[in-house]
Amino acid sequence: MVTVSQKEFQRVKVIENAVGGRLSVSEAARLLQLGERQVQRLKRRYRPDSVAWVQHGNRGRPMPWALPAALRRTILELARGKYQGFNDSHLCQKLHREEHLSVSRETVRRVLRRAQLASPQKRRPRQYRARRLRRPRFGMMVLTDASRHDWLEGRGPELTLIGFQDDATSQILAAHFQLEPENTLGYLRALQAMVTTHGIPLSLYRDRHGIFQRNDAHWTLAEQLAGKQCPTHLGRALEELGIQQIPAYSPQAKGRIERAWRTCQDRLVSELRLAQACDLDSANQVLARFCADYNQRFAVPAREAQRDFRALPARFDLARCLSFRYQRVVGPDHVITFGARSIALPPLSSKRGYAGNTVDLSHRLDGRLLVSYRKILLLSLPWPLPVQDLAQNRPAPRIAAPKTKKPMPRIYNLGGRPARAAVT
Repeated sequence: MVTVSQKEFQRVKVIENAVGGRLSVSEAARLLQLGERQVQRLKRRYRPDSVAWVQHGNRGRPMPWALPAALRRTILELARGKYQGFNDSHLCQKLHREEHLSVSRETVRRVLRRAQLASPQKRRPRQYRARRLRRPRFGMMVLTDASRHDWLEGRGPELTLIGFQDDATSQILAAHFQLEPENTLGYLRALQAMVTTHGIPLSLYRDRHGIFQRNDAHWTLAEQLAGKQCPTHLGRALEELGIQQIPAYSPQAKGRIERAWRTCQDRLVSELRLAQACDLDSANQVLARFCADYNQRFAVPAREAQRDFRALPARFDLARCLSFRYQRVVGPDHVITFGARSIALPPLSSKRGYAGNTVDLSHRLDGRLLVSYRKILLLSLPWPLPVQDLAQNRPAPRIAAPKTKKPMPRIYNLGGRPARAAVT
């Protein structure tokens, strides 16, 4: 059985009429949109008992540039085994770099689709949104966000990725995994890594999470007099560094870092699987290599060559700025309470007491608690860092003191029996 297309069937009928003398060569050439010499060649090839003469001679033969069957099988074995779950572009890059196979992305896509292997990336219809123009200079605005995800795919605990990304270049400035959910401690550590490596940016584009800003309706008397609420630990650190905060009112507003996290949830998960990472330390090692490759591959040059990252001022105490800071009133026995523990303070060099005064506490990222009085260091001791600090972002609720009920006075008559007295 020979299968012919509609175009070939039309050519058979026209050449058949031309051979039978019902059409001239010029008329057949006009109908087939061919030259007269080509029509003469087709008339010589015409066979009344078959239609195979109308088909091209290379039909059924493999193309000389076709992918060899052995190479196709190798790609499928790697896609089903070692690189299972990689998307088309990521798999093509791994074939080039790790397996030294020179194939294009479109070739890889065709091989996978022919073998019924779908891409893990699902394409959704795009909604119309006005794109915000990038900032022109490196360090003019930084985006930040966190992503809680099963990065290790069941091989280890669930992790949270916290990082900063430059808006002008899409470069990942700092990122790390942590076991705890999104908290102030993770952002302070990422901020320390970014400031130490690049400097202080001009502005920070972030969401309206309670870690960055106060979202409660509680105002103390001092806050009412000042006209603003006291900032959170992270908000106070950003103010001291001189970083302008820009709150986002939708995830799409900071869509560049959201898109970066989507890329990480695709490519970084595959890299973690390939490296067999199963704990926090190995995941952070893979993340460091991935960020370097991400910046080399996806970062774009800024429109202007100037940098807006600022260096730290002279004698600026970054460790104190990026710490949890509190104030406590010293008791009559020179003891302060911090959490569930009491801390006895040493005397001053002048042997004078300071009971009733206020001391400053600075809980550093290196796990030390420093107690100072009027910039005089009193005590330094190891103290575990807070993990779940959501309650510390809000002031303590005001609890009204319970009202005591006044006892009813009693009087006695001459017979010794008690009688109620009218209380006026």
